[in-house]
Amino acid sequence: MIMRKKVAVIFGGRSGEHIVSLRSAASIMKAIDQEKYEIVPVGITREGTWISGPDAWAALWENRLPENAGTAVLVTNPTRPGLLLQGTESANDWRFIALDLVFPVLHGTYGEDGTIQGLFEMAGLPYVGSGVLASSTGMDKAVMKVLFSEKGLPIAPYLVFHRSEWMNRQGFWLNKVQEELGYPAFVKPSNLGSSVGISKAYHPEDLVAAVENALRYDHKILIEQHVEGREIECGVIGNREANASRPGEVIPCNDFYDYRAKYLDDRSGLVVPVELGVELEEKIKEYSLRAFHAIEADGLARVDFFLKRSDDQIILNEINTMPGFTSISMYPKMFEASGLSYSSLVEMLLELAVERYKNRQALLSAPPEETD
Repeated sequence: MIMRKKVAVIFGGRSGEHIVSLRSAASIMKAIDQEKYEIVPVGITREGTWISGPDAWAALWENRLPENAGTAVLVTNPTRPGLLLQGTESANDWRFIALDLVFPVLHGTYGEDGTIQGLFEMAGLPYVGSGVLASSTGMDKAVMKVLFSEKGLPIAPYLVFHRSEWMNRQGFWLNKVQEELGYPAFVKPSNLGSSVGISKAYHPEDLVAAVENALRYDHKILIEQHVEGREIECGVIGNREANASRPGEVIPCNDFYDYRAKYLDDRSGLVVPVELGVELEEKIKEYSLRAFHAIEADGLARVDFFLKRSDDQIILNEINTMPGFTSISMYPKMFEASGLSYSSLVEMLLELAVERYKNRQALLSAPPEETD
């Protein structure tokens, strides 16, 4: 009898993308081959409490205390890392569950930004997705654009400032946006996903309100020149050797593909695959792989572009290191159009996590001891 590997699927979290994470995790847990893997559901509440048990997902979805899920703590064991799980009968009732790997289905801050990846590194656990560096730079829109520019990738003009700079020199930044970017312009929290906190400003008055809204979510603000174009996305899977999917197109039902258009309104259109012609499609795939390697990503990513309507110029928007992962999300749909089923995609990501872990374990952490 083959021993199944224990994989902790972690969902929820403290970010504004809590519900998105639950939806992604539900699809992933259904797709995991349970003949090969034993799923250990681990939920993180909005307040940051870790829970585990068969009721964990439903409890978070219904925003209630779990009935049969105990508090969980990720620990390092001398022989194997895993979860220390408090029982439901007694506060002193704890048991250890050894883990083989982790699938952190967490979007946004405290999950996709390198924080939890650092915890997995310290615990000595293989995990799906990018490491600390790529996760953090992939979350920070301003930092990723610096890396994209360094690699010669095409991006839209942008400005970045912090809360204190806006408070002390609001007039300066209003003039700078007018002179360097023009209107309309997009205002974004630098560290957030799923279009949370993003606004499109048509006038200076809109800009002030948009910045104030974005500052509710982050202390660093990115303002980007509007690109009149189609919204094209492309998936990437792999580690140092990676492959790109066929691209897809988002046709937003709103003025742009905001949070409401993504998750609350089903009128947006998704065209997968989108027929762009061989040359243009190959260029988008090339840029996707270059963006993936520019931040030193691993596992998976979705790369978002604008395709200018006037001349088909490609503008790289951003990269997402843990994209939405429901069965109808763009990332799995693009790979399905490329010949890789949802279940096969999940299986490959688990295998890539182990591959990356083994490669890192083969490295020396200190100089070898000298012998006489």
